[in-house]
Order: sequence, then structure tokens, then C-alpha cells
Amino acid sequence: MRFLPYPLCLALALLAAGQDAAAQAKAKSNGVVLYKERLAAQWDTVKCVKNVLKFNPLLFLRGEVPVYYERALSPRLSAELAVGITVRNYIGSELGGDLPDDFSAGTRIIPKPSAHIGFRWYLTDDLEPQGPYVQGEFAYLDHSKDIFKKDSTGEVTDVSLRDQRVYNDLRLYAGYQRLSGTSNWLWDLYGGIGFRNRSLTRVHETLDLADRHWSYSVTKEHGNVPVLFLGVKVGYGF
Repeated sequence: MRFLPYPLCLALALLAAGQDAAAQAKAKSNGVVLYKERLAAQWDTVKCVKNVLKFNPLLFLRGEVPVYYERALSPRLSAELAVGITVRNYIGSELGGDLPDDFSAGTRIIPKPSAHIGFRWYLTDDLEPQGPYVQGEFAYLDHSKDIFKKDSTGEVTDVSLRDQRVYNDLRLYAGYQRLSGTSNWLWDLYGGIGFRNRSLTRVHETLDLADRHWSYSVTKEHGNVPVLFLGVKVGYGF
């Protein structure tokens, strides 16, 4: 029996090992492609949650009542829109300039519109909009109120001054959204930072204790400030 030379045997063994490794790599690559193609096909055909209506109960304390609508555009990308109104601000934030509103009889809150539009990128593949995500958003808020002047006796008159605070925000969030395992209810926990362009018209009310006289002044301010966000939304998918 004749044996092949050792160098030739080694070369044939290396060639076979290289072909096997290439075949495995190709199979692995094809597996990833097939998985993503299968996921995309399931997302297009399977009846799953692609729309979500959400509420943010904590924002009520900050003077806003929005309703959110999220629409899944792909297994990872979704768009989120919200419309709402601004109401009394109970806690405020000095950093962003949205100070709490007074409860005095001379203050009347004027409901104004608010709007949000953003795009969300989920960090894991899923047939439904859930999991960790990052989101960019633009938000518009208008907090307005009338401050009624007081006379020398401290009684509120019919003369008022408009106090208005308009905010245009660019926000960046990171969060986690999770659908219930037994129903279509979900929760969405998020936090982030933002860049706020604000236009403030502030009414200042001052009492001179010496002669019991009320005086009023109006200041205007325009500028940019950083803001922080932390919250939770609850919603229902369909």
C-alpha cells in the first residue's frame, strides 16, 4: 500500500478544514439573514400589536394632559405622536422654567395645546413594540394664565395681565416598554435629557406692606436651558 507524502497530506487536511470553516460561516450568515427575513415576513402577516394608545398620569402634576399614539413601522422602528392640553402646574421645575402655578383667587389658568412627535428605535428584534429603546422627540408646550390685579383693599378686579411660557423642546430618551403576558396592557418607563428653547412673559405681583398697595410688572425672557425627564406611561395595544 502506497502512502501520500506527508506535506501533501498536510496540505489536503488544511484545505478540507478551510472548506468546512467556510461552509459553517456561510451557514451562520445565511441563518442570520433567514431569521431576519422570517421575522420581517411574520411581522407583515401575523396579527400582532402594532398600535398603542398611552397616557402619562405623572405629567398631570407638571401641568400637561397628553394622549400618546405609537405606531410600529417595522420590527424595530416606531413613531410616537401625542396631543394634549396644558393645565395647572402643581410642582414645576426651576431648571426648565416651568414654575408651579399659584392657587390664589386672582389666578386663572388658560388651557392651551401641547404636541409631541418622535421616533423610537428598539434595541432588540420583536414582533411587537416592546423591549429597551432609544427615542428622539420634539415637543411644544404653552402654559398660560391670567393674573388679575388687586385694588387697594386687596379685592380682585376685572383687569388682568397674561402670564405665558412657551417651550420648544428637543428630547432624547432611553426606556423600556413591556406588554403584559396575559393581555394587551403595557407600561413604558423612560428617562432622558433635553434642550429647551423658552419664551417667557412673566407677571410679577408685589405688595407694599407700608401702604397696602399692590404693584405689577411684566418681564420678558428668551433663552435656552437643559431639562431632565423621568416618567412612566401606561397604555393598551391593538
